[in-house]
Amino acid sequence: MGSISRLSQQSPTPSDNYVIYAPFCACNPNGTISTFIESYTPSNNSWNRVTSIPRHGQNLVLKDFAMISIGHHIYVIGGRLCYKLFGQNADNRVEGLIDPMVLSCVRRYNVRTGSWDLCAPMNTPRFNFACTVADNKIYVAGGQNTLGRATGISSTELLGKTIVGGFVAGGENQGPFVMTRSTSEVYDPERDTWVLKPRMWELDVPPNQIVAINGRLFSSGDCLRPWKGHIDVYDERQNLWTIVHGSHFNCASSASTTEEVDANEASMRRLFLTMAPIGTQLYFLCGCKMLGEGEASRLRSEVHVFDTAANGGGWWSNEPIEEEGVKELCGHCCVLKQDF
Repeated sequence: MGSISRLSQQSPTPSDNYVIYAPFCACNPNGTISTFIESYTPSNNSWNRVTSIPRHGQNLVLKDFAMISIGHHIYVIGGRLCYKLFGQNADNRVEGLIDPMVLSCVRRYNVRTGSWDLCAPMNTPRFNFACTVADNKIYVAGGQNTLGRATGISSTELLGKTIVGGFVAGGENQGPFVMTRSTSEVYDPERDTWVLKPRMWELDVPPNQIVAINGRLFSSGDCLRPWKGHIDVYDERQNLWTIVHGSHFNCASSASTTEEVDANEASMRRLFLTMAPIGTQLYFLCGCKMLGEGEASRLRSEVHVFDTAANGGGWWSNEPIEEEGVKELCGHCCVLKQDF
C-alpha cells in the first residue's frame, strides 16, 4: 500500500441536503434485539437513530436485505431472519439461521411522517440479491432463496440505460474457477431483455458492493474482503477493472503515518464498511470496535470520502465519532436527498 497523506477533517465541498441511511442490528439495554436504521448527515458529520424496522419476533434480526430510496421513501426489501442471543457483553453472542425464513415482503418508510407501510411482496423470497432503481421502478435480480443455494450477488447498478447484475448458477462445486461466478447479466429496461456479460471480474469472488457515478461503476472490495485497500473502476470497453489513481488508503484509520496506522490497527477491529455515492464523491462508512481489556465495548465510527473527479489526493476524513456498545451492519446503505 502506498503512503497515506494527511487528511483534512472537513470536506472542502459539503454535500448539503443529502443524508445517508444505513441498517444495523444491536442488543438493546433491556436485552432485546432490534434491527434499525441510522442516518448520517455529511454536512454536519452527525449520526442519528431514525427508526426501528418492524419486528419479526423476539431475538430475530433482519439481515442481507436490500434498502433503496425513491423520493422521500426508503424501501426495505426481502432479506433473511437470523436468530441472535447475546450474553453479558456484545462479543458473547450466538447466531443461528432460521430455515426457511427467507422473506419476500417489502416495507416502505416515509421519512417525512416517520410511518411504515407494507407494500406488495416480491414474487420470490430472496436475500443477498441485486437491487437498483431506474425510472422510479425497483429492479431486483438473483440472490439466494434458500439458505445454501446462491443464485445472485449483492450488488447491481444502473449503467447508462442498462442495469448490471451478477449471478451464480447452481451452487455446486465446479472447480477452482467457476465461469458463471465471474459473469454478469445486463438488463435493458426499454427492450426488456437480459444479455450475458462474461468475465465481469477476474476472479470468481463477486464484488461486495458496486455503485455508479456519472455512468462509471466503482467497487472497493469483494465478498471476502469488503475493503481491498483501494477503489476499482470498471472499463466497459475493455471489460476490465482497474485501480483508481490515488485511491490507496487505510479505510480503518485516518492516521497520517505508517506508525500511527499500525498502532490504530492494533487497538481497533473493523466491524463494518459500506459505501454511498453523492455527486462525484464516494462516502465510506466504517465502524471499528475499540479493543481494550476490562472496558465496555465501544464503537468508533469513521467516514472517509474520495472524490472520483479529483486527480489524485482525493481523500479526506471527517472527525471520528465514538459511542457506547457495538452494532452490526445488516445491509448496504442508501442515499436520500432532503428537499423538504
